[in-house]
Amino acid sequence: MAFNSLVFIFIFLPIVLLIYRFIPQIAKNIFLIIASLLFYAWGSPEALLLILLSVGFNFFAATGIGQHVRRHGQRSAKIHLAVAVIFNVGLLAVYKYTVLGMPIGISFYTFSVMSCLFDVYYGKTGPDMNFMDFILYVMFFPKIISGPIVQWADFKEQVRDHAMSREGLYEGFNLFMIGFFKKVLLADKLGETFSSVFALPDQTVGMAWIGVIGYGLQLYMDFSGYSDMAIGLAKMFGFDFKKNFDYPYTSKNISEFWRRWHISLGAWFRDYVYIPLGGSRVSRPKHIRNLMAVWVLTGIWHGSTLNFLIWGLYHGALVMLDKFVIGSGFSRMPDRLQKFLTNVAVFIGWVFFFTTGIGNAFRYIGRLFGIGAAGFWSSATTFCLTENLILFVVTILCCGPWLFNTYEKLVFANGRKRPAYYISIVLYAVLFVFGIANILGSTWSSFMYAAF
Repeated sequence: MAFNSLVFIFIFLPIVLLIYRFIPQIAKNIFLIIASLLFYAWGSPEALLLILLSVGFNFFAATGIGQHVRRHGQRSAKIHLAVAVIFNVGLLAVYKYTVLGMPIGISFYTFSVMSCLFDVYYGKTGPDMNFMDFILYVMFFPKIISGPIVQWADFKEQVRDHAMSREGLYEGFNLFMIGFFKKVLLADKLGETFSSVFALPDQTVGMAWIGVIGYGLQLYMDFSGYSDMAIGLAKMFGFDFKKNFDYPYTSKNISEFWRRWHISLGAWFRDYVYIPLGGSRVSRPKHIRNLMAVWVLTGIWHGSTLNFLIWGLYHGALVMLDKFVIGSGFSRMPDRLQKFLTNVAVFIGWVFFFTTGIGNAFRYIGRLFGIGAAGFWSSATTFCLTENLILFVVTILCCGPWLFNTYEKLVFANGRKRPAYYISIVLYAVLFVFGIANILGSTWSSFMYAAF
């Protein structure tokens, strides 16, 4: 079941919210577990046993690690941590990097359970754990499919102290609708444009750039839209999850971009790989090693093909170039030039995401710069650009904070009794109707990061 499905929007979510609102507090977490099991089993019933196996194993592994740390210290628990990590990584590798079908959400819930193992091992949270709390942490339906990757230490603080509120419902609904708009009315439309461009046998330079820009914008609107919907849903049930995107395409350098893109994944690698290896508080060669370890693992996490590994190495090289070579000189350039060059580098990198095979990736990159392209421009390029110009302009405006900040200021500056507030309700209704019409009138479109 996906957030943009009619079953979820019109049946699952309203029923779950209504029941959750009126059942006793003592039963709310149990009810959320049952709802989450149903949500996951709806789309992948055969994978339910696998995730329950992961939950059971990691609960006992985490409690065992916690007991050893408390009684004998971290060194005694290291072997237990290593065995648990090997089990989780091995399970992920078997399903993600072999011919077996990949269970939906396995990358995200595997990182969630390992977060618990590390948090207990490093003392970020106590060793005393409640099994039902842990099931809810792993299975909570807003985040199980594509994140955000909420760390156990953050979730544990809220699991016994969360309540549905009118303010939370309103803020959550607002976020959910923003994400719905991004996904259904922007990302899916951009996907149609990209598919038509990518299918062309002969591409001009201009058409190749339209394709790669369309894909990069689609990926951002799709995944940030999912994150907005997930965080909004969690807020409806009284949970506060940190934002997962912070307008990354406004970044002035590649390091800043990765502090703004998929923030929860970056935080996971920072806290559980980069810092344990020594972070930046080591010699220059070891610092480079730590950075490259993170980027190799980031590439492998996204996919099993060589393209994703090359993509990880590409961004690792860009980050090191920024930190050790051109950082100070780059920062002296005009802000707009910094942002432009950063985005050019990022969008070129997305080629490794949507092509199959290294050869195809480099051939596409070559066309971006005129190598193997069918000329620079054509009438088909002009037609494609003009047909999608409004879509591109609206999407680009949504890539920065200006549009959303202006909306917030107009609607909420003086409470909810201004005319702009009621106009916003009408706007939401119109966007919702258009979104539903788009769902009904197009082929099914899943969230792109569910594939990772």
